[in-house]
Amino acid sequence: MRRFLVPLTFGIAGCAILVMLGIWQVNRLAEKEAMLARIEAQIVADPVPLFSGPLEEYQAVSAEGTITGEEAHVLTSIRNRGAAFRIVSVFETGGRRVLLDRGIVDSADKDAARPQVTARIVGNYRNVEETDSFTPEPDLANRYWFARDVPAMAAALDAEPILIVLRATSETDPPATPMPVGTEGIPNDHLNYAITWFSLALAWAGMTGLWLWRIARRTD
Repeated sequence: MRRFLVPLTFGIAGCAILVMLGIWQVNRLAEKEAMLARIEAQIVADPVPLFSGPLEEYQAVSAEGTITGEEAHVLTSIRNRGAAFRIVSVFETGGRRVLLDRGIVDSADKDAARPQVTARIVGNYRNVEETDSFTPEPDLANRYWFARDVPAMAAALDAEPILIVLRATSETDPPATPMPVGTEGIPNDHLNYAITWFSLALAWAGMTGLWLWRIARRTD
């Protein structure tokens, strides 16, 4: 029996660890789904006036003001569409200037004229973090940006570092296609991770059983 002790202990310990990792991922899946549900509810909630209180990530807000012609053009890529640009404009309301992500335009329309317009907007507050050490510096002369760097764009456009992503506008013919906030970009791979860990536990148990069988044959 002592010949079986080491492989059996090794097999049970390995399976236990892998199963525990799988259970942890199942718990993380439940937590992530609950978080996504909260975010989705917050996104579509009744909007509150923009400056009615402290802003929370994904909060739905509304405001009436002027979309000025001051813009930053952020290079992006859209599935089945290719390269495009996000139009981030200055939005003046209540004597304050914030940033408004109006949506996307094709590359050919990047520098098209978008005159100043008064509008009522509904959108969501975002505290995006899209830059890292590899993000190229923007070309300020051509309003060409490679990521939504809210503090830098606010400084360049003389606005507050507050970004509202447009969901709806009273404009009759919006010059950009809105790209409303959603949860599609938030990864949720915990189910795949759980399946992987449980599959490894099953494989580990099978290899342990094979090991014990070979020991038993040698013993016979």
